[in-house]
Formats: sequence, structure tokens, C-alpha cells
Amino acid sequence: MKLMPSILEMDFGEVEKRICRFIKEYVENAGADGIVLGLSGGVDSAIAAALASLAVGGENVLALMLPEKETNKQKDLDDAIAIADQFHIQTQLCDITETLNGIYKSIPAFDHANRLCRGNIKARTRMIFIYYYANNQNRIVCGTSDKSETMMGYFTKWGDMAADITPNIDLYKSQVRKLALHLGIPKVLALKPATPALWPEQLAESELEIKYETLDLILYGLERFMKPQEIAEELEIEQGAVDRIKARWLANEHKRRLPLSPKLGFRTVGNDFRLPRHTY
Repeated sequence: MKLMPSILEMDFGEVEKRICRFIKEYVENAGADGIVLGLSGGVDSAIAAALASLAVGGENVLALMLPEKETNKQKDLDDAIAIADQFHIQTQLCDITETLNGIYKSIPAFDHANRLCRGNIKARTRMIFIYYYANNQNRIVCGTSDKSETMMGYFTKWGDMAADITPNIDLYKSQVRKLALHLGIPKVLALKPATPALWPEQLAESELEIKYETLDLILYGLERFMKPQEIAEELEIEQGAVDRIKARWLANEHKRRLPLSPKLGFRTVGNDFRLPRHTY
């Protein structure tokens, strides 16, 4: 197998149709009144919002913009508004600064210097707001995570991965960017550096210590059971880099699964007792 950028090419017109059909059918089967999602100004949330609008109509999609004082950037807010305008999506601005400060103050052992814990609180607080609107307005929560970051465990458990549907999750970041261009999302936004925006100047590629263009090809190879040595030779990189990616992928499997439980009964919820909708 030749690991080169062209291997990630897809028929993005067909991808658009399949995802839109998936979203539309899920909303209809759930008896929901629409979609709600967080719109950050990044490419992942941009394509999720765009596809939701194309699937059920922009008037039925609510995008929450959730800035907070520490990481707020006007450019991100402007990009989010531009996407909402382009795809005729309803918006709601929710500044979560006061809520975060209240949570920080209410935790007896809170350590402001621990930015990871503080950042995870931010991600989970965003989902509190999103799920409030979902519950209050009978909407489905649309997640925005892509395959690259999901495989790497580069997300907050019960935070940005908390959702009812995740239409982007089988697309590597490279594919997300190409789908964005196919959907007419401006190139500057489609290629914008990724960030979870949990602390100032945070950049995904810096923390992952690898460019997405290379990461995606490594993950593509691992997904297809290629050995790290084969992948390294194909990409002409050190095997240690591939080993590091594989180790992180495997170590974060717990973040991609429902909570584990001992096998005690005939069928166990989440393991071998999972029902398609309308089975009974």
C-alpha cells in the first residue's frame, strides 16, 4: 500500500450526500425539532454546521458561540458568524466566563495553575450549555470531532465528544479540510490551524508534535493493520514517530468507549446489548 496524500481522496459529493442523509434520518427518527452544536470558528465545527444546515435547513440548526475571557479571539467569533451567515444558521452567543469563574471558586481544591484540569472544565461547561438548549428546544446535539483527533484521544472525555451524533468522526482532518472546500467554506478557514481553545495560544499540531498531513497517513496505515516499520518506510520517517502515534492511539482507547462493566447478565448494556432504533 502506497501511503501518499492521494490515498485520502474521496468523492466528497457522495460524502456530503451520505452525511446529510444520516443527519436528516436521525433527526426525523428521534422526533426532534432540529440540531444544536457549538460553532467555534474552526473547520471541524464549520463543516458540521454546514452539513446540518444542508440536511435539515438552516432555520432548524442552532449554533452556540461560547467564548470565554481567557481564550477569546475576535477572529474566531467572526469566522463562526461568517459560517452561520453563509449557511443561514440560527445563532446564540453565550459568554461562559462567569460560569467558569463560579465553578473554579466552588471547587475547594481548585488549582488554577493546572491548565489541563482547567481546560477540561471549559470543554465540559461548553457541553452543559449545548445540552441545555438541546433539552429545552427538543434538539439533537451534533458533535464536531474528526477521526484524527478521536483516534489520538485529543479531546476531553464528556466534553467536546459528548454528543448524540458525530457526522465528522470517520473523516481524517485532511479529509475534513477538503470537504470544507467542497462545501464552499472559505479556504482561509478550511486551512486554519486547529485549536481546542482551552488555554491561550494552544495549537493542536504543536501538542500532537506532528503535522496532520503526516499524522493522517500514519493513522490510515494503522487502521489497515500496517506495521509501524512499514509505515515509517513508506513515509520516509523515523519508526519512533510511528511507534509514538500508535502508543498514544492505543493508550486512549478508554476515552472512546462507554464505561466498562463486569459481565454478569445474559446481555450487558453497551457491550452485547445495543439496540437499533425501533427494534422492539
